[in-house]
Amino acid sequence: MDGMIFSGSLVFTGGGTGGHFFPAVALAEGARDRWDRPVAFVGAARGIEARLLPASGWPHLLLDVEGVVGRSLLKTARSLWKLAWARRALIRLWRRDRPWAVVGTGGYGAAPALLAARALGIPYFLHESNARPGLLVKLLARGAAGVWCGMAAGAAGMGGARCVVAGTPVRAAFFRDFQPLEALRPPYRLLVLGGSGGARALNEALFQAAPALLERFPDWDILHQTGPGPYPELSARARHPRHKLAPFLEFMDRQLEAAALVVTRSGASTCAELVATGRPSVMVPLPGSAGGHQEANARAMEAAGRARVVLQGPELGEALRAEATRLMADPEGLAALARPEPNRAVACCLDDLAAWMELGIH
Repeated sequence: MDGMIFSGSLVFTGGGTGGHFFPAVALAEGARDRWDRPVAFVGAARGIEARLLPASGWPHLLLDVEGVVGRSLLKTARSLWKLAWARRALIRLWRRDRPWAVVGTGGYGAAPALLAARALGIPYFLHESNARPGLLVKLLARGAAGVWCGMAAGAAGMGGARCVVAGTPVRAAFFRDFQPLEALRPPYRLLVLGGSGGARALNEALFQAAPALLERFPDWDILHQTGPGPYPELSARARHPRHKLAPFLEFMDRQLEAAALVVTRSGASTCAELVATGRPSVMVPLPGSAGGHQEANARAMEAAGRARVVLQGPELGEALRAEATRLMADPEGLAALARPEPNRAVACCLDDLAAWMELGIH
């Protein structure tokens, strides 16, 4: 391993999924623009970061680690062995080429770097986007120099660690003013997001609900991100003429701005983007997400008056149709859920890092 990329660097680690990796990228971009200090990444060779870091230009190291939660006994043992090996390798590397500090944004890809930092006494910071903290963050929070929470509800599970409610960092495209909901004109758009990989239950539910919705509301259309895998089969199926499909949607800031209502899962990054754009949503939490964090996120959004929650079940299509109908028929109800709020998470996190580390001394 080439350790020189780490000497004196601010190391960002987090991944496995986009919900962990993209906040790390947003923080790294902010740090690069703010300070004259090298930045490097540590991630997992199987995570989303393995696809995106090689072309990004960021110095990085990818390690052979896997997730632990929800696996069989044999796979858990293998994952723990790989984690121990990766931790030891980083300790050897960082004894010689010591980072300045480590920032972890969660996910199994962050575990080796955070555990190595703790073993070597390297200051580390944690960002927890979800309303219900993940296992790794809960285990390491007490020894962290700081814990940055995406939602106020997340601070309650940190065991007395020093927490700052900072919000969840979003991409630079969301740092702008968005068209208010009341400025939209027909055809109003129902935007359906099952995630970049698609969501079978949501896809099927929308195909069930869409005909009745579009017949009742002739001044609405549906733009439905199916995911690349399901797209060929779904695009061949009969559907209403105003039910439009796409395998994947680029420029999500623009897609959200054009939407009058969004049906979506409730990952933390999605929640943060909806808050930044001020768009109302019907959230369908992913069942079985680690620690039930997606339902906790959705409930937090609902409690804040920004979303309605529909739990996934056998009658999901009918439940979605009923909830969407209530909102689409009630402009005032939609408007009450639409309160844009500028995202200051990157600045808040980096301000805290600078204050705690006394920038320029370490």
